[in-house]
Amino acid sequence: MGSLEEKTNVIQAEDGTKSSQEGKIEIAPATTLESFAHLDQKAILRKMDLRLIPMLALLYLLSFLDRGNIGNARIEGLTDDIHISPDQYNWCLTVFFFTYAAFEVPSNLLLKRLRPSRWLPTIMVAWGVVMTLMGIVKNYEGKCLLIARIFLGVTEAGLFPGVAYYLTMWYTREEIQFRQALFFSAASIAGAFSGLLAYAIAKMDGVGNLEGWRWIFILEGIATVLVAFFAFTMLHDFPETATFFTEEERAFVVFRLKYQGQQQLKVTNGVAEDGGIVRPQVAQSEEFRWLYVRQAFADWQIWASIMVYWGIVCPLYGIALFLPTIIRDLGYTSSTAQLMTVPIYITAAILAVVFAYISDRVGKRSPFVIGFLLMMIVGFSMCISSSNPRVVYAGVFLAACAIYPAFPGIITWLSNNLAGSYKRSAGMALQIGVGNLGGAMASNFYRAKDSPRYILGHGLELGFISAGIIAAVIMVVSYASINRKRERQIQEGALDVHTSEELSIKGDKAITFRYMY
Repeated sequence: MGSLEEKTNVIQAEDGTKSSQEGKIEIAPATTLESFAHLDQKAILRKMDLRLIPMLALLYLLSFLDRGNIGNARIEGLTDDIHISPDQYNWCLTVFFFTYAAFEVPSNLLLKRLRPSRWLPTIMVAWGVVMTLMGIVKNYEGKCLLIARIFLGVTEAGLFPGVAYYLTMWYTREEIQFRQALFFSAASIAGAFSGLLAYAIAKMDGVGNLEGWRWIFILEGIATVLVAFFAFTMLHDFPETATFFTEEERAFVVFRLKYQGQQQLKVTNGVAEDGGIVRPQVAQSEEFRWLYVRQAFADWQIWASIMVYWGIVCPLYGIALFLPTIIRDLGYTSSTAQLMTVPIYITAAILAVVFAYISDRVGKRSPFVIGFLLMMIVGFSMCISSSNPRVVYAGVFLAACAIYPAFPGIITWLSNNLAGSYKRSAGMALQIGVGNLGGAMASNFYRAKDSPRYILGHGLELGFISAGIIAAVIMVVSYASINRKRERQIQEGALDVHTSEELSIKGDKAITFRYMY
């Protein structure tokens, strides 16, 4: 597990380790990682994985299912039955992302202050109710699909950024992408389930005098509410209060999270390996200050990562919202198109988990993110250059198999490089919130009048992917340069002019912090 297995002396900062909610973890001032060497670290990780990941993955599966099932409902007759035009349909997709983006930062700040085991299921009940009510919409105005999608964005806004941040409160930088991928792979599984469920539920056409597409919304919304009530009893809050840990295990998890990302030197008799006198390792600050939120909004790396995020999320939502339509317009029936989405999503889910594991093992993010962006270029180039149904299907298959592994990669890459839990909370919410405006754009890429080639849509995807590659390269070059500069500053004695409190407040801007790329 990287630094956890190194024989390294680390000295606790004087403020101790405080819990995020009730309780307090007290760690002796002379505590080191070697103090926990007798613990089975792999067993502790397994405990966390089994208690956290399955439930979180189920929540996100339902979230992604509920936001994307409108694409399945469309080819089952939604637009014809409520008499909305293709442009009105695209607006229903677009408005979701406006409210979704607007409420993500406030939700993440609330998550840190409130109990995740209460906040996350509560918003889940809310969007489940909205989803169920979408099954009774009558038209574009009045009992309106547009209004329902606006409220779906409000209620779903807190889940994905909340869980992405919540996982960083449990796992270190070297472990997090694998867990993010396990969680996010639920999105690709949702895509597969969406096609299968839509195929099955559409057979209920006429039951209760309701069309089959209405039952898609109603049944999936009810399932969300039922799982939400179950989640109230299954979710945990933070490591400091986790009842499935022993007291010593809680102390170990808190300790290793508090000092991750900081430079650590091997020490002999108080002297660092470079010959200097070692100073106490600086803990990442946990006390809330609006300064950390302002730092997030002013941080260049967040805005650069948003451009990379757009290069991934525009294709993601292009696939999620329009894949059944794209396949149907190749000449297949609606039922066949639903089923043909399944192997795409299953393969993408497997690849997301496999490559996340490899990324954590090698401790690198950028080679995978950039590599998958290049793979998307190939996939969409196949789609835009051919009218052969098999080539187009192979192109979207290849693109999807790159999108789903790349997405947890960019989320994890930024979270690895934001220090201080409140800045990380605001920064990740900002990345995901502004980044998901890419979904609003992608909602309008694939216009009905461009069928079946969708040259404009595929071309716009290629443009955003190319911009994402450029931004990713800029991030790599910048991170490498900053790390080298900080190494020189420490060798020149710059540590002597900074107090531990100053370094703690600086977080990832401290000269002891090293960016991961």
